[in-house]
Amino acid sequence: MLKTQATVPESNPWLWQLYQHFTGFTGIMAATATLWIFVLMFLICADVFGLALFSSPIYGVVEVTEQSIVAVVFMQLAHALHNGRLTRADFLINGLEQNNPFAAHTLNLLYSLFGVIVFGVISAEVLPEFISAWTDNEYFGSQGIFTAPMWPVKLLVVIGSGCTAIEFSFQAIKRLQILFGNYSDELLDKRKPKGWWAIALVSFAIIALAYYLSLDISRVEIGIAIILALLVAIYMGMHITVALCILAMVGIWMLRDNPAVAMSAIKTAATGTIDKFDFGVVPLFVLMGMLVDVTDIGRDAYKVAAWALRRVLGGLGIATVAANAIFASVTGISIASAAVFSRVSVPQMVANGYTAKFAAGTVAGSSVLGMLIPPSLLLIVYGFVSETSVGKIFIAAIIPGILLATVFAVTIILLAKFKPDFVGENLNEEGMEEETLKSCLQKVFPIVTLIFIVLGGIYFGWFTPTQAGAVGALTALIIALLRRTLDFKTLWRVLKETAQVSVTILSLILAAGAFTKMLTMSTIPSQMVDFITYLDLNLWTFMIAYLLIVIVMGMFLDSTSIILIIVPLVLAVVDQLGTSIIGQDIRIWFGIVTVIAVEIGLLTPPFGLTVYVVKASLEDVRCSLNDIFMGTIPYALAMLAVTLILIFFPQLSLMWF
Repeated sequence: MLKTQATVPESNPWLWQLYQHFTGFTGIMAATATLWIFVLMFLICADVFGLALFSSPIYGVVEVTEQSIVAVVFMQLAHALHNGRLTRADFLINGLEQNNPFAAHTLNLLYSLFGVIVFGVISAEVLPEFISAWTDNEYFGSQGIFTAPMWPVKLLVVIGSGCTAIEFSFQAIKRLQILFGNYSDELLDKRKPKGWWAIALVSFAIIALAYYLSLDISRVEIGIAIILALLVAIYMGMHITVALCILAMVGIWMLRDNPAVAMSAIKTAATGTIDKFDFGVVPLFVLMGMLVDVTDIGRDAYKVAAWALRRVLGGLGIATVAANAIFASVTGISIASAAVFSRVSVPQMVANGYTAKFAAGTVAGSSVLGMLIPPSLLLIVYGFVSETSVGKIFIAAIIPGILLATVFAVTIILLAKFKPDFVGENLNEEGMEEETLKSCLQKVFPIVTLIFIVLGGIYFGWFTPTQAGAVGALTALIIALLRRTLDFKTLWRVLKETAQVSVTILSLILAAGAFTKMLTMSTIPSQMVDFITYLDLNLWTFMIAYLLIVIVMGMFLDSTSIILIIVPLVLAVVDQLGTSIIGQDIRIWFGIVTVIAVEIGLLTPPFGLTVYVVKASLEDVRCSLNDIFMGTIPYALAMLAVTLILIFFPQLSLMWF
């Protein structure tokens, strides 16, 4: 990837200096938002403890949290974009940057201009609301109990979205300087024809979409055209938040024949999608996971599991699965599990005779438990998209999570017995730390305590999911301090990473809110119900077809994006086909099946995000990317088997209800 920033001062030093000041300002905004997440954790915990211990809650906590989530996202957006943290399917665009920088920079220039439009519209649309809130003294809360002025939140949305548009503008300027500056011939070999097909494809897609939408076509045809355009845009590397928003805006414009309605819909989605107390669960569970990561709980869980299973065939592989399952119970992020156990488990397994392919594949495969075993960020995202109780989904995922971990363990035993050349032919037990019952209890006590507080609190009704996230994060903070694994530098790194991950997820959700509104206007979901009814498909046939589609999408898109795109399309169909068979909790069962199916994509090329994380995290072990993909095949097949089991035996997900 070309280092574009280094070339800017040579051409326009004043512009570079201005950009430096601007990034400093957005960095301060992001730091403020980061600290505010930390403050929210203490505020929510104080409310929980005040109610539980003194029957005296802190009034206004819910309202402050709701408005804070909106402000935090927009305060972070520009900085996240600057650091390359806004989600995009970049495998194709990265390949272009290596082989034909001219094509890559041309496409990125176009994507940046679309970003300017999206966030410029949001800023311009919210500005009158800020002025109205200021002049009319608008407030949120309940009069006589708690009120606070609304204008600061509106102002932060205006500034944050405006800064994001400016950041996109600077990135567009950089691309222009590279493409047409004095030094372009040194950086861009324009004699190479590779990559022009990408520019041609995007140009053709834009022209074809514009022409098609100009015809006299139905609402459904407009919706289908927008969906196809979205898939092309995402595949070609456009930021997914921008792609969802820009195409939602175009679609609503065409459907209502009114650009003002389209821009207003984008503004409403940006400010009215995530202003719910439940969305506080995202940054709080991310914070808990990041704090757990620095406590070495994952390393301790692996040591205990490895010692306990040392005499079992394939014991270290099973220990990796067990430790991943335990670690998943307090993190909810597959990538965190993959990064931790790549450093902890793989070297130990290789040293004990396991093949590097099997060791790395086991880590990548079992890390997907982090997105199924609650608390899981992907389950949270599904809950928001499907308007389903996050707490119920968490409870429903317990048995499927245990089932998947068990099937992984059985798979390892069978492989070790019948495919020793794949697993390792000279396995041994040397080099492992000796444990006692006391040392095992000492090592697992913190994580068991955390699991009980978080999941037990939700199950027994002590906390809402958002409150459980705050209490869990505080507990993880206390554990880290007691174990002396947290200093101020590490804490600040944890807080920054929490904010960056949170804004990535929440920005996708608010963009998906706009796209879902377009889908509803297009009547595609209701038309799909009519079409499925006409075909006379039953629930099981539909689910098999749906499973295949999701797995294929997982080969090219990240998990969150798949859920945000496909779930709003099919929910009405699932309700129609399955409510009479499964009952009112049909969406909970469907969510569990969807998450496992989507997670298969984390193990399949060419995207296979978890595989890339494992590869990047390996330090002392040599293992090619292809070898890791080969090592994950048994786990992908095991996940497919579990998905089919859950499809045909829904009671495994719904036995708690």
